[in-house]
Amino acid sequence: MVEAARAVAIPGDREVFHVIPQEYVVDDQAGIRNPVGMSGVRLEAEVHIVTGATTSARNVEKAVQRAGLKTSRLVLEPLASAYAVLAEDEKELGCLLIDLGGGTTDIALFYEGAVRHTAVIGLGGNNVTHDLAIGLRTPTEAAEDLKIRHGSAVSSGIDPEETVEVPGVGGREIKTVPRQILASMIEPRMEEIFTMVYREVHKTLFSDLTAGGVVLTGGGASLQGVTELAERIFEMPVRRGVPRGVSGIREAVEDPRYATAVGLVLYAREQDGGERLEEPRFLGRISAPVKRWLGEFF
Repeated sequence: MVEAARAVAIPGDREVFHVIPQEYVVDDQAGIRNPVGMSGVRLEAEVHIVTGATTSARNVEKAVQRAGLKTSRLVLEPLASAYAVLAEDEKELGCLLIDLGGGTTDIALFYEGAVRHTAVIGLGGNNVTHDLAIGLRTPTEAAEDLKIRHGSAVSSGIDPEETVEVPGVGGREIKTVPRQILASMIEPRMEEIFTMVYREVHKTLFSDLTAGGVVLTGGGASLQGVTELAERIFEMPVRRGVPRGVSGIREAVEDPRYATAVGLVLYAREQDGGERLEEPRFLGRISAPVKRWLGEFF
């Protein structure tokens, strides 16, 4: 039945990536998570369908192939990140996952253990970097470094006397600016991103069913003050999500920016029946260096 949902009518330039069951209905008895073993005449299912542009999917696959790897399947980024950073009780109570990436901000809303809403916001960390590069008249690489090392999503509370060195464009001399100026450029953009997420979530019927709070992950989640800003906008508890459920090189991946990568590994393991990632089912399809890296996890 779930696979039959893939036959839904969609535009010719898009394809279905995920069909995620939310609940089943057996003879008008709703709210059933697993109907296996039940008796009934009519079985229905409510599912969440994720679609994407076919051309974008093919380009991703070509990029992976040029790196000497093969793709097994494509996974929506916040769903992969959820495998790495969310606890089961958060999914059960209701939780909003916000993956702050470079080019986009991806969101996934969970309730009663199921995905209820997903969306992609066309703004991310690269926009913050661009703002700094323009505002401070500095190269993009220097702006990215300043954002990571000295940036803050909240300008209040920063010592007005604290300064940072900003490289000039085209070899011009280095200038010194207050760190508070840096934060005053970052804060409006981050506030815009969170406001867009807030509006997107409040279009759904589950916007008020997030007792588990908000979890921030992705590279942007490492920005100082980002959780405080999110708490101010969403008016609920916010935490920074780091990958969990791994071992071996755990310390090396305990960073929000690795959430999607670790989540993809965990997702693949679950799709393979929860077995250890061994050849030929999974590791046989990828290169030797990646095999050795994954071998540290399991």
